[in-house]
Amino acid sequence: MPFSHWPPLWSPPSPFPDSLPTYGYPAPTPAYTPAKYDFNYAVNDPTSGNDFGHQEARDGDNTQGSYYVLLPDGRLQRVTYTVNGDSGYVADVTYEGEAQYAAPQATYGPPQPSYSPPTPAYA
Repeated sequence: MPFSHWPPLWSPPSPFPDSLPTYGYPAPTPAYTPAKYDFNYAVNDPTSGNDFGHQEARDGDNTQGSYYVLLPDGRLQRVTYTVNGDSGYVADVTYEGEAQYAAPQATYGPPQPSYSPPTPAYA
């Protein structure tokens, strides 16, 4: 005997209901709130020679920031950037200081063999 009525399709409850209980707390902030933050950090370790940092602030679609790093040649590279809406990443790169290079090492000729085979002895 064929089924004249199929059972209703069951679907699990949504993990994201339209309204969440607040339990006496304010309603949660909507997920579409524009981003707004500000952060910075810096590292300066003379023992290892590491010196770098980063700073950034964002309010909605507008972001401004800069970062820097001490290069092996002694110069400080600084990048200042902005992102305004759909303008893309616009950066200005500058260098502070004069590049310092180590004195050239003495050059030596081709390697010489340090092993000499023994002289054959015939009896």
